[in-house]
Amino acid sequence: MPQKRWNDHLMSRRAVLRHGANGLLAGAALWALPSVAWGRQAWERLDETRAIVDGRTPTGRGITLDLPSVSEDGASVRLTVSVDSPMSSDDYVEAIHLYALGNPSPPIATFRLTPRAGKAEITTRVRLNESQTVVALAEMSDGSVRVAEQRPRVTVSGCLIREETYGNGSDDTLPEPRVRMPRRLAAGEPGEIITLLNHPMETGLREDADGETIPQRIIERFRAELDGETVIDAELARSLAADPYIRFYFRAEEEGELYLLWQEDSGATAESRQSVSPG
Repeated sequence: MPQKRWNDHLMSRRAVLRHGANGLLAGAALWALPSVAWGRQAWERLDETRAIVDGRTPTGRGITLDLPSVSEDGASVRLTVSVDSPMSSDDYVEAIHLYALGNPSPPIATFRLTPRAGKAEITTRVRLNESQTVVALAEMSDGSVRVAEQRPRVTVSGCLIREETYGNGSDDTLPEPRVRMPRRLAAGEPGEIITLLNHPMETGLREDADGETIPQRIIERFRAELDGETVIDAELARSLAADPYIRFYFRAEEEGELYLLWQEDSGATAESRQSVSPG
């Protein structure tokens, strides 16, 4: 091959290699971008979440979803969702929806809030069947929607529910819930409250030793009221962990009573009444 053609040939090969390498780098960079860069987020894959969004354009600003990056036990994974909001009468979070997209039953819970909450932050524990994407959607009083997504890794499936004995209740009542809250609150400031109910949250998806399906038995509703006014009203689903635990906030201006209600799908209930004394 003549020298000129040989040099041209080398230059062409170098150009191809250079452009090819650049192409590979560009491709790698695109793969590294979050799903939103492709115009498709995880929430768009689920009918329930698309129905909540209902044609609106969600934003990722002003909402935080926090889960451990790695969980050794998927049966009980701590989750916190918080939304930036003054929680005033004309600017507040109306609802927070939680979904685990890789679970056999994706819904976790929907928490409907009022300005009485004072702070839009919820902590609970969830079951995760596998490593997957968890989605939080917040509906605001102005009609906007916020979305947050996290993808925690799970070492042991949350479907492997521990065998425990649950009792202390009758056919129409449940065990007394545990409640922890400040003895005194600052008037008008959000106060933290933690409540837990001893309950199996049986999903209806497991089988016993004889291969028979264990009937579903879940807490399907939680409600908190301050002097008859709703603070939070929650619809709970099978993806909530056993011994359901809810940490939330409420705001009181004067002395009163905080009423908590847990309700099972059988109709059985558990109640707690707590005196509130803002200082």
